[in-house]
Amino acid sequence: MSAFQAPGILPCQSIDVLIAQGAITSATPFDADQVQPASLDLRLAGRCWRVRASFLPRHGTVRDRISEVAMHELDLTRGAVLERGCVYIAELQERLKLPAGVSARANPKSSSGRVDVFVRLLSDYGDTFDDVREGYDGPIYMEIAPQTFSVLVRSGTRLNQLRLKVGTPERLRTMSVGVDLTGDIAGFRGRRHAGVVDLDHVDGHDPRDFWEPLVPRNGQLLLDPGEFYILASKDVVEIPVMEAAEMTPIDPSVGEFRVHYAGFFDPGFGTDEAHGKGSKGVLEVRSHETPFILEDGQTVARLVYEPLTERPARLYGDLGSHYQRQGLKLSKHFKVWGS
Repeated sequence: MSAFQAPGILPCQSIDVLIAQGAITSATPFDADQVQPASLDLRLAGRCWRVRASFLPRHGTVRDRISEVAMHELDLTRGAVLERGCVYIAELQERLKLPAGVSARANPKSSSGRVDVFVRLLSDYGDTFDDVREGYDGPIYMEIAPQTFSVLVRSGTRLNQLRLKVGTPERLRTMSVGVDLTGDIAGFRGRRHAGVVDLDHVDGHDPRDFWEPLVPRNGQLLLDPGEFYILASKDVVEIPVMEAAEMTPIDPSVGEFRVHYAGFFDPGFGTDEAHGKGSKGVLEVRSHETPFILEDGQTVARLVYEPLTERPARLYGDLGSHYQRQGLKLSKHFKVWGS
């Protein structure tokens, strides 16, 4: 990767090169749609452990730490239900042997964040979640913590995605993201004690069994502590073809809530060139310790844009997408509300 003259995120064709060179390998053949315009979907392998606590490996391997905190092992080849309120560590099919100068960062996929499944990447000797150091050589694992719904997963289920990057750009541009609390339905709140969500079953669940529609009053919405909400951005979101973006939480001093578990936006999202003009960002919101009144247009997150090293060979939506041209929308696992 030393051929890159400027820092930035690697596009799909560079990820393909890394795979061809053996820098990214897999226990099974890669899926045809696994490489996205500026990221790689990661897949669950065959084993998962229910653990008594989350951890960072720091001074050891993830596997050694699992042996210290594991409660029992699950066989994902047969499918397994991961219970809400519990923490699991799963093996991933992909393994990394990153070249010098190349690092990585993971993030939950949109479909994971929208069902309130908290997902973080772990690497051996890592002292942070989701970030993989330059030149890392070893296995990668996923921490999975369903918060609102119990979920059914199996080998091959994709819950997070990996971005590869070279260096760090000197300056990143940002955009504030406000919340839209207009319309007949301004959002959805997850129902407690709902059924199991099969994370590989597209359009397979009745949303009324899992979600409560929310009607704002006077452009306001009261967030209850511990509840999970799906809302939409006030303005449309557009990711230029030579950039990728990540939605990040704002300073907690402006509100007692967390926004957007799944933060990656690929190049082409919301653009006219990729037939996505008018797309909004969907916000996954959880209130913290106290009730909080959210107002229409209030800033709740920021988009951080990073350059790509070169134009991607594919744009967001070229392989099909459930979220291009989206407004307020639940995850792909649910039928359209009211259908």
